[in-house]
Amino acid sequence: MGSIRYDGLTTHFDDRLLTHLQIIIVQKLMREESFLMSWKDSMSTGDGRTAIWLSPQTTITFKFVGSRVPEINKKWLLRLGESASSTTGLIVTGEDGELAAAEATGSKYPGNLRPGN
Repeated sequence: MGSIRYDGLTTHFDDRLLTHLQIIIVQKLMREESFLMSWKDSMSTGDGRTAIWLSPQTTITFKFVGSRVPEINKKWLLRLGESASSTTGLIVTGEDGELAAAEATGSKYPGNLRPGN
């Protein structure tokens, strides 16, 4: 399972999903476009939703666990790209179109702002 690191937040996604997200995010940022990206939180982080604002000034790191680049699904890529260009922003979905759950950690994650964290 790979991850995206952004502004103190590390979010874990399956490498195959992360590869597709990387392509969409890089395309948007190369065109100097800002956009919202959101995903469903895993049960371990509260089962809610998280959204982040990405802009060309954003420092973002993609970390993959596997060394091989997975096969790209052009239909899935197109669906993610259309989502990223919509008013709702990039809603992270799996290849089947269902919401993809991710686990986010970091000092700026709301789940870590409870007393004692």
